[in-house]
Formats: sequence, structure tokens, C-alpha cells
Amino acid sequence: MTRAKRLEPVQHIVEEAQKRLAMSVAAFEKRVLEGEAKLVELERYKSEYEQGFSQRAGRGIGVAELRDYQAFLAKLAEAIKQQQALVNRARAEHQGERAKWQEALKRSKALGHVVERWQAEERHVSDRREQRDSDERAQRKTNRP
Repeated sequence: MTRAKRLEPVQHIVEEAQKRLAMSVAAFEKRVLEGEAKLVELERYKSEYEQGFSQRAGRGIGVAELRDYQAFLAKLAEAIKQQQALVNRARAEHQGERAKWQEALKRSKALGHVVERWQAEERHVSDRREQRDSDERAQRKTNRP
């Protein structure tokens, strides 16, 4: 068995690992995008709530309503803070997974280049052997009486 043939199973394993990591990167990216969308939605809701409250406050509100508003606004601010933390963690995980994938891709390409080089060398050796055999046959034909 040639060197290139012996390396093919390893190449297959490395390529499969790289493909799995690529899929994982895509899943992490999806989580980041979903988290960012939820964060934007929370911030938009907070802004709308503040605008609505300021319109009501212009008409006059009671102490209880003001206290409820402040409590709800504090909960919204905390939800936004937590969502921002989730988004930051998802981004960090995405970057980490992306770095792993890029390394796996480099290994896969490097291994592919090695296999290609070995295959080219093996073809060259085979071609030289065939040429030598052909030359020997031709030499024997010319040497026959």
C-alpha cells in the first residue's frame, strides 16, 4: 500500500472533524444572532415603555404608579443587562469555536497537500518505472537476431 493510500483514512477523519466544527460554528453564530435580536427587542420595548410613561406622566400620575414604573423599569434594565451578558458569552464561545475550526481547516488543507504531493511523487515513480520497462523491452527487441 502506498504512503498516500495509508494516509487517506487519517485525511478523512481530519476532514470530518473540520466539517463538524464548521457546523458548530454555524450553530454558535445562530445563537449570537438570536441573542442580539432579543437584546434589540428588549431595548426597543424599554424605549417604547419610557415614551409611553412620559406621556402619561405629562397628564399626571400617582405615587403608586410612579413606584410601579420604576420597579418595572429596573426589571427591564436587569433583563437587558442579563441579555447583554448572554450575547457577550455567546460571542466569545463563537470566536473560540471559530478559532478551533480555522485550526482544523489548516490541518485538513495541510494534510491534503501532503497527500497530493505523495500521490504526485508516486505517479512520477510509476511513470519512470513504466518508461524504464518500456525502454528495456525496446532494447531487447532491437538486440534480438
